[in-house]
Amino acid sequence: MTKFERFDETNAPAEALPLIEKSKKAFGRLPGLHAVMAASPALLDGYQVLHRLFAEETAFDADEKTVVWQTINVYHECHYCVPAHTGIAKAMGVSDDISDALRDETPLPNAKLEALRDFVLIMLDTRGNPSEAQMQAFFEAGYEQRHLLDIILGMAQKVMSNFTNHVAETPVDAPMQKFAWTPKSKR
Repeated sequence: MTKFERFDETNAPAEALPLIEKSKKAFGRLPGLHAVMAASPALLDGYQVLHRLFAEETAFDADEKTVVWQTINVYHECHYCVPAHTGIAKAMGVSDDISDALRDETPLPNAKLEALRDFVLIMLDTRGNPSEAQMQAFFEAGYEQRHLLDIILGMAQKVMSNFTNHVAETPVDAPMQKFAWTPKSKR
């Protein structure tokens, strides 16, 4: 197995140093994902930018952001991101009912959130080629074109993190280990 190095301010490429500092400031520590991504300062920078944009500038509320992020994480079976986003959801005030339903792939507490999860799964399954009927059903659930495009932003962000964690087998950070998760396919 290829071992991926984890970087911090003592061994990272010079271009990654301000990005590492930015991560530590945002999270109070250097997340393992960011320590791995620091080998490619461009990847870490891109990930930080997409994370900020999705977290701060999309039309989604905290529950909806969690639905988008966790649906993608669960779909990709990301051992690192599902626990991390469980902790993030708690910090954002998202109910455990929503987090548990996403982690366990059980029904969400309301139809609008379920329609969002369904549409994210359609986008993943079709590689971004939903049918007109599928898009109309999403819009009829109360979402707009901006929401659809914001999903694509979230997908781009999560591909970066989920795939990095797959190839690097990034260990789950200590504060998130209490939210450890096993995909349904491996239970």
